[in-house]
Amino acid sequence: MSSKKIITVFGATGQQGGSVAQIFLNDPKLKNDWTVRGVSRNANGESAKKLISQGAEVVTGDSNDKASLEKAMSGATAVFAVTNYWEKMDGELETQQGKNMADAAKTTTNRCMHHTTKAAGVKHFIWSSLINVTKASKGRLTKVQHFDSKARVEEYIREIGLPATFFMPGIFMSGIAGGTLRRPSSPGAPWTLALPTTDAVRLPVFTPADAGKWVKAIVLAGVRELGAGRQVYAATGYMSPQDLLAGFARAFPEAGRDAVFATVPDGVFVEGLVRGGAGLPAFAAEDLLQNMQLMESPGYYAGASLDESHALLQDELTTWEEFAKSAPAFKGLK
Repeated sequence: MSSKKIITVFGATGQQGGSVAQIFLNDPKLKNDWTVRGVSRNANGESAKKLISQGAEVVTGDSNDKASLEKAMSGATAVFAVTNYWEKMDGELETQQGKNMADAAKTTTNRCMHHTTKAAGVKHFIWSSLINVTKASKGRLTKVQHFDSKARVEEYIREIGLPATFFMPGIFMSGIAGGTLRRPSSPGAPWTLALPTTDAVRLPVFTPADAGKWVKAIVLAGVRELGAGRQVYAATGYMSPQDLLAGFARAFPEAGRDAVFATVPDGVFVEGLVRGGAGLPAFAAEDLLQNMQLMESPGYYAGASLDESHALLQDELTTWEEFAKSAPAFKGLK
């Protein structure tokens, strides 16, 4: 029988979970002590087969089915749990899915405690969370569903007493590259970083490829050292619009030479998301608008410093400049 501990990884074929699975499968400090159990809705898919070929277990799990979640966590010491708001764009559904995961972890732990003294169930539940914007803004910003829905799960996890750490990813660099920092619409026009903010805004940038580095640090530290309920702010650093443009110019001296920042009126920003390439419903566009307004005040992490979170790390994080150089949206730039 293997003496390895099991980490159950939800979204193991996705962005955050995929990064977590890969670091536990390949990192010298982790692969000899941990077995990765990836959870997928399609355990027979090509992505799942690739994980299996790398040494992972893959099980079928549905965040709407508690029985499948309990099975996925059975025997696990640690769990990385993540949901995808943008798949259904339903905040209540995401909250319920997160609660289902937490309930399954709690049930699995209780069952272990009642049936054996050797297994203690889930000792470390790591929830991919975000702040409650409605509360942090004192009711000024009430429509950032994809934050508040995760925050409600965090509150529930605290209520039921799971030994947990809250991994809180920053703003995705992929949303900047080719999203808010776009190629000119007319020949000769400069690359433009267009945001519905002032140039004083500070964005905590993050790439999902670094999620594994953060979860590695969280697991190696352990819930006892971290303290139950610790929030870990997962961002490379806070960057202003001018910081982002300077990094873009270092990566691509020609394209970035004349790059500029522009403040976009709120209505124009929303209209672009609804009628532009994203094709979002109006409520989702309003969600993203208020998300940007959050970054001005009270701040993405409500003004929290990143220093204590960075002190946990054992690996170098990806910088914006490094990310930009390999971003598909910037391919071919000089």
